[in-house]
Amino acid sequence: FEGPTPLADLLVLLAETLIPTALLFAFGRAVGDMRQGLTLLGVALALWVPATLGIYALEARPNPHLAGVDQSLGQLEGKEVRFGLARTAIFVAGTTGTSTGAVNAAHDSLSPLGGGIALFLMMLGEVSPGGVGSGLYGLLLHALVAVFIAGLMVGRTPEYLGKKVGPRETKLAAFGLLVTPLLVLGFTAWGAAYGASQVGNPGPHGFSEILYAFTSMANNNGSAFAGLAPSPAYAYLGGLVMWLGRFWVIVPVLVLAEALAEGKKVAAGPGTLPTHGLLFGLWLFLVVLLLGALNFFPALALGPVADHLRLYGGW
Repeated sequence: FEGPTPLADLLVLLAETLIPTALLFAFGRAVGDMRQGLTLLGVALALWVPATLGIYALEARPNPHLAGVDQSLGQLEGKEVRFGLARTAIFVAGTTGTSTGAVNAAHDSLSPLGGGIALFLMMLGEVSPGGVGSGLYGLLLHALVAVFIAGLMVGRTPEYLGKKVGPRETKLAAFGLLVTPLLVLGFTAWGAAYGASQVGNPGPHGFSEILYAFTSMANNNGSAFAGLAPSPAYAYLGGLVMWLGRFWVIVPVLVLAEALAEGKKVAAGPGTLPTHGLLFGLWLFLVVLLLGALNFFPALALGPVADHLRLYGGW
C-alpha cells in the first residue's frame, strides 16, 4: 500500500502526471493548433524541472545540527531508503505540481526550503502540469492575464486564440486566480491566531504546517505536513476551504468559457501577440511566477524561509 517496489512507485508517478500532461495535448487539438498546447507544456516543464532539481539539491545538503551523523546520502529522515533522494525529489514535485496528494516520503521531514518548494508548486495553482483538468484551466487563466498585461504594454485590445479579451473576461480570470490566495492566506491567519495550540512544532515550522494544510486543501491536493493535531475546527474549516477552493474557481472558468465561445473570432493583424512559441511561453512563465510570488512570498518568508535561516543561520 505504500510503494512496495520501485516499479510501483514509478507507476504512481506516471499515473498522477499522465492525464494532466495529456490534456495539454488535447487542448492543442481542440483549438486546432498544437503549438498552443506545446507552449503550455513547455511552461509546465519550465516550472516542474527546476523545482525537482531544487528539492534534490536541498535534500542532499547535510543538516548542520547532525554533524556527527553520516549524511553522505543526504538527509534521509522521513524518506524511503529504497528510493533515495532522486526519486523522492521527483515524486514530491510531481505530487504537488498536480492535484494528487500521494507521497513516497514524509513531506514534514523535508528541509525547510525543500518543503517550501512543494508549497509554492501548490500555491501556483498546481499548473505544472496540474490536476486532472484543473491544471489546464489554471494555466489558461494565467494566459489570459498574460495577454491582458501585454496588451496594456503595447496599447492594444488583448486577444487569445482569435477572441477579444475584454474587461469582463479579464475580471473573471482575475477572480479565478484570487480565490486560492484569499482562502489560503485568510484561513492560515486564522490558524496562526486561534489554532496555534494544535501545532506540535512551535515557531516557523509550525506556521509552515498550518500554511501547508490550508494550501493543500484549497488546491485540492491532499498531501500534508505532519504536526497538526486533529480538532473539529480544522476539520470543519478544512472542508469549507476544499469546497470553496474548487467550486469558486470552476464557476468563473465556466462563465469565462461561455463568454469566449460566444465571442466573434477576429483575424490576426500585424499587432497581434502570438500566443505560442518561446517568447509567449517565457512571458507566461514569468507571469505565473510573478503572481505566485506577489501573493504568497510574505507567508513563505514567515514559514519555510525563516525556518531555513533558523536551521542554517545558527539561530
